[in-house]
Amino acid sequence: MEYRVEHDSMGEVRVPADKYWGAQTERSHNNFPIGVGIETMPAEIIHAFGILKKAAARANRALRPEKMTEEKLAAIEQAADEVISGQLLDNFPLVVWQTGSGTQSNMNSNEVIANRGNEIAGKKLLHPNDDINMSQSSNDTFPTAMHIAAVCALEDKVIPAIDTLVTTFRRLEAENEGVVKSGRTHLQDATPISFPQEISGWRSSLERDRELLLLAVKPLKELALGGTAVGTGLNTPKGFDTAVAAEIAKLTGKDFKTAENKFHALTSKDEIVFAHGALKALAADMMKIANDVRWLASGPRCGIGEIRIPENEPGSSIMPGKINPTVAELIMHLCDKVFSNAAGLNIGVHSGWLGSDSHSSLPLKCMLDSCTLLSDGCEVFKRKVISGLTANKERSAEHARMSLALQMPLAQIVGEDKAREVARYAYDNDLTLEDAYTKLAGNPAPDSLEAMLFNVEVISGKEGASEFMKRLSRKPAV
Repeated sequence: MEYRVEHDSMGEVRVPADKYWGAQTERSHNNFPIGVGIETMPAEIIHAFGILKKAAARANRALRPEKMTEEKLAAIEQAADEVISGQLLDNFPLVVWQTGSGTQSNMNSNEVIANRGNEIAGKKLLHPNDDINMSQSSNDTFPTAMHIAAVCALEDKVIPAIDTLVTTFRRLEAENEGVVKSGRTHLQDATPISFPQEISGWRSSLERDRELLLLAVKPLKELALGGTAVGTGLNTPKGFDTAVAAEIAKLTGKDFKTAENKFHALTSKDEIVFAHGALKALAADMMKIANDVRWLASGPRCGIGEIRIPENEPGSSIMPGKINPTVAELIMHLCDKVFSNAAGLNIGVHSGWLGSDSHSSLPLKCMLDSCTLLSDGCEVFKRKVISGLTANKERSAEHARMSLALQMPLAQIVGEDKAREVARYAYDNDLTLEDAYTKLAGNPAPDSLEAMLFNVEVISGKEGASEFMKRLSRKPAV
């Protein structure tokens, strides 16, 4: 390998000749060899740095034209665009496990854009610190990059993935109109429910998670850039913070703005904690939905078996023909990781003290990992499970018919003690509740109200339940 010699305040550094990074990146590459090639700084952060460096150059051009010339701006913009597009990703070798303030990654961006910009200009035009890092500090660029990356991940990946899954659930609700099944509480039979009602609960939980994520995104759109080292904004021209935030908003199409209090913006990651809390809520709901699907699809002969899910792969190395709900279990596994990410994120966030955060890379990694796991998880769950999910209508109807939980509305007619007697008789003699009631009553036909409650298709619907209570109110007290 060929090398070139770069210089910094500590002396000479040999750098691979075919790379755009400089002395500080190379020192970091050698000083922090933990997770090399495995836990590289996320591409989302590199993308965010490209955006903020381009925006900073534009703001500096407007506010410091004597230092940021048009020629410099043009070279920076072209180089930054290549960073944003991912063309220069192999020039960002640094790992997550570095100084938590992100100094090394900030300098990595500065050096790559400067050296690539000089190549574009055909001369030594740009300096990593004097030009690319103008009006900035690692202490305000890294939290800004975190917020840009988090907002893009949430708005462009997680929320669209939720939307496609919600759309699929809506389709299933329409397709399964009229399918009645047994409800369940504590894994025991409960009053009848329609399958669309059950699906609507899954859908609605995701819609609420979407709302929570949108709430969480808003404070993430406040940026620390302009606070420089400790929040005072030293070395920035007046108005730089608002100008650079406006440029970032323009470049991303998202309504970023400058943080009102830079001392908070530099040192606190409460917005990240809040946003990950919303992700954790999504993970909790995805865990519940995936587990519900797994239970309802259990069998095929000895389980609940009220739904069928796609057969994606053989499930056993020893039992031929066995098919397991592997994708549903994968989703549960991913959600476990999101929950563990929450613990890591919280530790990383509260471990920053005084004027800077020395543990930023840990919450950053946890946040972006969770975004990826959940966005990809929603998409895979939709494509591999939910899109092909079908109801076992016959088994569902049989379970609803055989459920003893109709003793609950029956008690409204005949009283608690009598209803319990009927349910016991039905259980002991393997009868439906209606048959048991008829036998104990001496075989008279049920009156209209009683017949209504034994009609699971009617009683499981909102209108039917409402009509039952309306008729019950006209019946003399037991």
